[in-house]
Amino acid sequence: MLNTQDILETIRMIREENLDIRTVTMGISLFDCISDDITRLEEKIYNKITASAKRLVSVCEELEATYGIPIVNKRISVTPISYIGAGLSPDGFVRLAKTLERAASALGVNFIGGFSAHVQKGEIIGAHNLIEAIPEALSVTEHVCSSVNVATTKAGINMDAVRKMGEIIKKTAFITKDRDSIGCAKLVVFANIPEDNPFMAGAVHGIGEPDTVINVGVSGPGVVAAAIKEVGHCDFSALAETVKKIAFKITRVGQLIAAEASQRLGVPYGIVDLSLAPTPAAGDSVAEILENMGLEMAGTHGTTAALALLNDAVKKGGVMATNHVGGLSGAFIPVSEDRGMIAAAEAGVLTIEKLEAMTAVCSVGLDMFAVPGDTSAATISGIIADEISIGVVNNKTTAVRVIPVWGKGVGESAEFGGLLGYAPIMPVKGESCEEFISRGGRIPAPIHSLRN
Repeated sequence: MLNTQDILETIRMIREENLDIRTVTMGISLFDCISDDITRLEEKIYNKITASAKRLVSVCEELEATYGIPIVNKRISVTPISYIGAGLSPDGFVRLAKTLERAASALGVNFIGGFSAHVQKGEIIGAHNLIEAIPEALSVTEHVCSSVNVATTKAGINMDAVRKMGEIIKKTAFITKDRDSIGCAKLVVFANIPEDNPFMAGAVHGIGEPDTVINVGVSGPGVVAAAIKEVGHCDFSALAETVKKIAFKITRVGQLIAAEASQRLGVPYGIVDLSLAPTPAAGDSVAEILENMGLEMAGTHGTTAALALLNDAVKKGGVMATNHVGGLSGAFIPVSEDRGMIAAAEAGVLTIEKLEAMTAVCSVGLDMFAVPGDTSAATISGIIADEISIGVVNNKTTAVRVIPVWGKGVGESAEFGGLLGYAPIMPVKGESCEEFISRGGRIPAPIHSLRN
């Protein structure tokens, strides 16, 4: 029997605490589209995506109406395009980006991810040419997202790729400078990229996935913040228990939507990603959770410990609520998408260095933060290398989504709109790391990677 109290509590969380399903993402394999004729390749990719996901948006809308649970984003991820267009020139990859854009627009989805490459140990020609195409591809599309995996714990860090991505990010910032360099908001550099991530900009459909699959990303930082505020000044064991219980309830909602979407679309159910994903809306902030734990402002001393407790409790509670957990699963700390993080960055309490420390204990990494437009490519590569090394050494996924906002400096802000929010320009170190980055080659894998 349904528990009336549980139903009423869920309704309250939706109405008052911003509970939602952040994304339903359909993963689609494009391996059966491969062709040595680019026109034929474009046609097959467009037809495969639009045929597979033709009911994705309408089914999500049906589920919203049936259960009263908002589904904020409907998204698609595809096989990394560097494999599908392996023989193409950079111009050819731009054509494929435009094909993805046409498909996304025709279906009415929010984003399509998978303009991606894996180069942790070296580049195939397709990966090299796709990376060269990224700036133009992101400037001529609105819905296409790109990711590049430059490191794994097993392979180490490809520093040639890290250096190259600093240059690519700078080019992307320049070519989209009329829109506060927004192209960089759709580009993320990874270590240990997961194959089933439903969240953008890093969503890809991994090579070990089914032909099509449904993955769901839950959210609900406002619900967690309210629960912590309600429990008051308890000890840390009770605090963790509070987070675990609410994470269980949030994840059960995600499990329901995942199962229903899978059944109605006739597509296998993949995973539920347990991540707490904030938005710029009031009351939907991970920073607010940390502040409700007792911090005056996110970024002050104690923040990393508070985030570690939160991340662990979310995973422990969520994993009991669903059989298949995947993606990133934890707490996101994007600056521009979190009202509390924005305030902390504007106050100077939250710095890039503190964000980097926090990423050692949370889901992803340095996410959606803006730096001065005149920041050098080498400095950007240094920021990437620092963050990627945390992922490699700790055998976890980390990533960087940095936006050097062309023509702007510290004290100004960049406006991206919608869920991407706005970002204060954060200062970077003035001392150069150019000589270090220019060494090239690979940083070897850590000794604990030898587990076979």
